[in-house]
Amino acid sequence: MSDLASPDISVSDLSYTYPNGKKGLSKVSFNVPSASRTLLIGSNGAGKSTILRLIAGKTLARDGQILVGGVDPFKQGLEGVTYLGVEWVLNPIVRTDISVTELLHSVGGTYYAERRDELIAILDIDVDWRMHAVSDGERRRVQLAMGLVRPWSILLLDEVTVDLDCLARWRFLEWLKQETETRKCTILYATHITDGLANWPTHLVRMTLGEVRSCAPIAEFFPPESKDEGSHAQDAVIGRNSSLLELVMRWQAEDLVERGPRPSAKKLQEKA
Repeated sequence: MSDLASPDISVSDLSYTYPNGKKGLSKVSFNVPSASRTLLIGSNGAGKSTILRLIAGKTLARDGQILVGGVDPFKQGLEGVTYLGVEWVLNPIVRTDISVTELLHSVGGTYYAERRDELIAILDIDVDWRMHAVSDGERRRVQLAMGLVRPWSILLLDEVTVDLDCLARWRFLEWLKQETETRKCTILYATHITDGLANWPTHLVRMTLGEVRSCAPIAEFFPPESKDEGSHAQDAVIGRNSSLLELVMRWQAEDLVERGPRPSAKKLQEKA
């Protein structure tokens, strides 16, 4: 399959158990529409990384169904799907004495020269950098350019902007937004950093303890913005940013109560 005609994601009744016997996901179901930008929200350990790996076909799903652009990722090869997760972040090649130019060439940068140059500008990359001598944030910029230089239909991101400064992150996310609007591609992005994201996502998916508790357009989580003549657009954006952060923090506080104390904490109390 060379392209995804309908780049949506459908997950139905999906369960997953880790090799150590621990339950990872329980009857997860949600849909990510075509040409959407969906934030995957949840506390640490909620199952976000696991679901992304399963959707990307990196881990085998034995219970339930995953369809990516109408295709089962375990029965057919997925071209047009880009997954940037833990393995991508830890790739040792980006810490060696190699130039940015060589790295981008190795992933097709010469063939996709226009996209390469666009990403270099958006991410403010110096092509003369040697990768062993740059900061973590600069290294992450190069990795993003490498991962995204080839056009994709579906993009799966697992907290890949954590090392970027505020401006670089904003410019990068605006570029991703433009990609979904001009090329009608789809993004599922797991992140804990919600500041500045008020106008970015089209949908939210909330995960708690290996389950999906809600999945809906972002407008359903917030009341309509004021249309008063005296209202200021910038104030509305700032208010929406605060509201999104407050929503996520409330969800995480609820998750903490539902999970309860760590088993190790109970053991310490018993010993005391």
